[in-house]
Amino acid sequence: MLPYPSDGDDWLLHERRRIGRHIRNARIDHSLTQEQVFLAASVNRSFYQQIEGGDANPSLETLLRIARAIGVTISELLRG
Repeated sequence: MLPYPSDGDDWLLHERRRIGRHIRNARIDHSLTQEQVFLAASVNRSFYQQIEGGDANPSLETLLRIARAIGVTISELLRG
């Protein structure tokens, strides 16, 4: 059994924010607006903004839709 980190869920927030930054940077690198991405990905505007801000917990399906809308692979969004 693997030990759990002692920092509670802080690492989750950190990772969500890191992934949100990667999504934002990929979107900007592809000269896309938030509106272009959330419409193409069929994601609610406020939810998309929360994803970029690291305040939401998107599903794998949502991340795949966003990656496709931006024109990158999901691994690029996760690794940056």
